[in-house]
Amino acid sequence: MKFMLMMNVPRGTGDYQISNWKPEEIQAHMAFMHALNKDLMDAGEFVAGEGLTPPSQARIVRVGNGGAPAVTDGPFPETKEFLAGFWIIDVENEARAFEIAARVSSAPGPGGTPLVIPVEVRQVMSVL
Repeated sequence: MKFMLMMNVPRGTGDYQISNWKPEEIQAHMAFMHALNKDLMDAGEFVAGEGLTPPSQARIVRVGNGGAPAVTDGPFPETKEFLAGFWIIDVENEARAFEIAARVSSAPGPGGTPLVIPVEVRQVMSVL
């Protein structure tokens, strides 16, 4: 079963708050993420995963006149959280997806305290 895990962080200023962390806190956070990805790869559960640029760099695209892309800034200010990164995993069951999501949520933040990041878990739909 494939699932998408989406790591959401508070909107704040539209930039990642991690830029205000001490260098050793950033290193600990990144080491945690690298270890998580390695463990998922070693278990054969990792399909894909990426971190995303902050919302200040995001754009919303719709079809415009004549089929050309109409590009606007986004997401909009009323957004309370934004997507910071994602994983696609292939696991035996939903319980394992929840277990991995909980591990993502425990990523260390300032002072090493777990961030308790909200992680949305959604099964990837099969086209068959």
